[in-house]
Amino acid sequence: MVHTSGSLVSVGALVGDQARAAMLLQLMDGRAYTAMELARVAGVTPQTASTHLRRLVEGDLLVAVAQGRHRYHRLASHEVADMLEGILRVADRTPSCTASASRSMPALRQARSCYRHLAGVHAVAITDHLLRAGHVRTQASHWDVTDAGAAFLQQIGQPLADLLQQPRAAKPARHCRGCLDCTERRPHLAGLVGEAMLDSFLHNDWLRRVENRRELRITPAGQAAFARLFSIHSFGG
Repeated sequence: MVHTSGSLVSVGALVGDQARAAMLLQLMDGRAYTAMELARVAGVTPQTASTHLRRLVEGDLLVAVAQGRHRYHRLASHEVADMLEGILRVADRTPSCTASASRSMPALRQARSCYRHLAGVHAVAITDHLLRAGHVRTQASHWDVTDAGAAFLQQIGQPLADLLQQPRAAKPARHCRGCLDCTERRPHLAGLVGEAMLDSFLHNDWLRRVENRRELRITPAGQAAFARLFSIHSFGG
């Protein structure tokens, strides 16, 4: 595929609008939202939100799925999520993922969703533990879960255990990779393994979502599990 400067300008214009940027950041939690919900996030009318969303869909940044009487919008792909996360790291000025935001909203820095996987202080600590223990190995283009790592991670439960018992994805980077954390500036676990890990944490009630926010709350059961499995003992804000 040949990319031109016009393509970059087009995507930049879509992302650069304040209301559209607010919607895209909200969608970084990996969930789908209606135009009404995203209008509240962006502080615009539903009609204005619908116009913005139509442009984002036409620009292949979002997809819209009809369900009953509602249309839900989500990020179009992992590539879009990676692009947005990259912009956050470079810009360092967004309202939801900056040093200043981390100080004013410490819970956001501790644990949040980065598209469909876990990000923040605890995500980096979990990743550090897995790397030190040899459960995960870094490669040039992807990461590998070792046999010992698969056995260790399966005790977390479903759906992670089921994923690790299946043949690995054809694209190794899709199966497991590192994602540079935009507040900690160090990698956390991403790919299918990272996504299944977050799903398992939520299924176990070790983490809980905060309505309409990327922040994730660590439950007492989660604190106990993270201490036991990953040697994480500090859960301060």
